[in-house]
Amino acid sequence: MSTSLSLPALPAALRAGWRRLPTQPPSALLAAALNRLLLPRLEPDQRQALAGQIVEVEVLELGLRVRLALEAAGFRAAATEGIATVTLRARADALWRLLCGQDDADRLFFERALVMEGDTEYGLVLKNTLDAIGPLIPALSPRGTH
Repeated sequence: MSTSLSLPALPAALRAGWRRLPTQPPSALLAAALNRLLLPRLEPDQRQALAGQIVEVEVLELGLRVRLALEAAGFRAAATEGIATVTLRARADALWRLLCGQDDADRLFFERALVMEGDTEYGLVLKNTLDAIGPLIPALSPRGTH
């Protein structure tokens, strides 16, 4: 059974409206999830390498954006103003496959399913860190199997 996630694109007017909404609520939810799923798996040197920068992720078909930063206490929702160090744009299904370890960032990047803009050096540190950790969401097993 495939664990791909396919969402229909929202109408352009609705996506544009979502882009104008504050990023804080969804960013805070994602920060809480990352504090549980990712933070315990980060080594101190990885935390230091990723700290203090803003990462923006946009789910294209939804027009949903989140902005995150890593600090000593963990991930937090980042301010909406200011330029992100790295911006990642992808469809929900590509992000899901990446999180589940079904695809890697390089493949998605070369297929143009994942776009990265901004500080490429920081983006590579982020990518290499996530590659070293492995999937954030364990692969989902098909129903009926153990």
